[in-house]
Amino acid sequence: MMNPPHVHGHRFDQVERLRSPERVAHLEVERVADQVLDNSSAHSLLDIGTGTGLFAEEFYKRGLTVTGIDVNPKMLEAARHYLPKAVLRQATAEEIPFPDHSFDIIFMGLVLHETDDLLKSLQEARRVASQRVAVLEWPYRVEDFGPGLEERIPPEMMASLSKQAGFVELETFPLEKLVLYVMQVGNNTKTI
Repeated sequence: MMNPPHVHGHRFDQVERLRSPERVAHLEVERVADQVLDNSSAHSLLDIGTGTGLFAEEFYKRGLTVTGIDVNPKMLEAARHYLPKAVLRQATAEEIPFPDHSFDIIFMGLVLHETDDLLKSLQEARRVASQRVAVLEWPYRVEDFGPGLEERIPPEMMASLSKQAGFVELETFPLEKLVLYVMQVGNNTKTI
């Protein structure tokens, strides 16, 4: 099955807006971090599309070694303010500049729908993960907050992409305003 065509909007570059109190409240940062780390022995995490480092900062507070990548240098500059000790590099989700299995967990917070190639992004995330990949996205429904429906990823598409990317398990966690997908990396002997 080919990667379905996907339409995405502009890449976010409004630093202040990403950390607005209204937006942060919608993101449920602590709850997301709890779920991402649940039943995990993780020590390292790569935050793809780290933006201002909002989620990376939460994972760092929980004792993980955090690395972040983003395509936008303005975002990396903002993230350095909040995470001065983190490794932050300019890169895309489709071409992650780290070796295989470099991180225990890969986190993509509201960024997968913005990538140019959804499947390639998930394949790259799986390649550099040793335990799991967590993808926080907008639910597939029309809402006043977040992008339009044409930019949201239907759950059936996430399931198909997860399988195509080689994950052995996909769990879906509906949140108040968002949805969290947690995909387990394995030996490819099981299927979803």
